[in-house]
Amino acid sequence: MTNITLELSESVVRQADQAARLMHRPLEQVLAALLEAALPALDDIPPKLQTQLIEMTWLSDGALMDIAGTDMSEPDRLRLCELGLRADELASEEQRDLEVLREHYGELTLRKARAFALLSIRSGKRLLRQAAAA
Repeated sequence: MTNITLELSESVVRQADQAARLMHRPLEQVLAALLEAALPALDDIPPKLQTQLIEMTWLSDGALMDIAGTDMSEPDRLRLCELGLRADELASEEQRDLEVLREHYGELTLRKARAFALLSIRSGKRLLRQAAAA
């Protein structure tokens, strides 16, 4: 463990203190858990995507909702399914196409997961209400 000193707004301290009291946990433990939840694990992620995932922390809720609602284009999705079904019999060009599509799908999924994680940390109740209304 490393000890650090943080300057936090009164409202953040109040919210964290309230959560700590409700969970019967020390304030420091609650703040540490929130930081761990807010920061993505980046060890196995390409550097370009690492930067994107970290920068998402500062996006607005609306921008995060846009990312969370992003889907692979219909032609790409269909092509991925088609190539995936024939993965054992693909020509080399088709294998490259499949790898590119899988990589794109994986990156899209990571961005969506990060967006949902940040939204749920920021305001889980509001996110759940919006999802239920959709």
